[in-house]
Amino acid sequence: MKNITKLLVVCVLIGLSLTSCKNSNEEKQEINNSAETTEKEMTKETEAETSTVLNANLATEADLQGLGLSSEIVSQILEKRPFVDMKDLDAMLEGENKEELYKKMFVPFNLNTTAEADFKMIPGVGDKMAHEFEEYRPYISIKQFKREIGKYVDDEEVERYLNYVFVPVELNTASEEDIKALPGVGNRMAHEFEEYRPYKNLDQFRKEIGKYVDDKELKRLERFVYLKD
Repeated sequence: MKNITKLLVVCVLIGLSLTSCKNSNEEKQEINNSAETTEKEMTKETEAETSTVLNANLATEADLQGLGLSSEIVSQILEKRPFVDMKDLDAMLEGENKEELYKKMFVPFNLNTTAEADFKMIPGVGDKMAHEFEEYRPYISIKQFKREIGKYVDDEEVERYLNYVFVPVELNTASEEDIKALPGVGNRMAHEFEEYRPYKNLDQFRKEIGKYVDDKELKRLERFVYLKD
């Protein structure tokens, strides 16, 4: 009887020990999984930060200096902007390593008017993709661009392209979502765009939006909009 009792006690102790080990291993696994998840999230955030392309029309002086540009070039960019065409900025940067620089700074192209050859100024865009950019014109929204170009590249690459292009919006009919997709246009400015509808002409747009921004910013915004005849 005593032997049976001892055996039962030993079995119970072994069971408790195994349960404790299992729980400990599960806790360690949860900690490891949590650490891996956090590391992945931090990596994604870092990649997102490093993949950001500065808009040359909006970048601060410190941003431009951080790209390794000379003080002279930085001063010229600040003085000459807004650039209504990327080619104007490109002409100013002779002697610079444009291939690397354009991975970090650009002036977005109008998807509906840019020449096919000029699209190849976008890092990673060759003959085939430049042709596809032009193939689906006219674009009526950036969503259309994402849908069509998404047939050829993955979502990450489509998102990267969005740093380099925009689709102009019709002032009286564009959705708030499409307006906010324009470079450097946030919630407040999108609201102001809608507030003064219907627009009869672009002079009205200049007058009303000019209440909120200076002449340079107004010129930059004007390239993003149009009115139907």
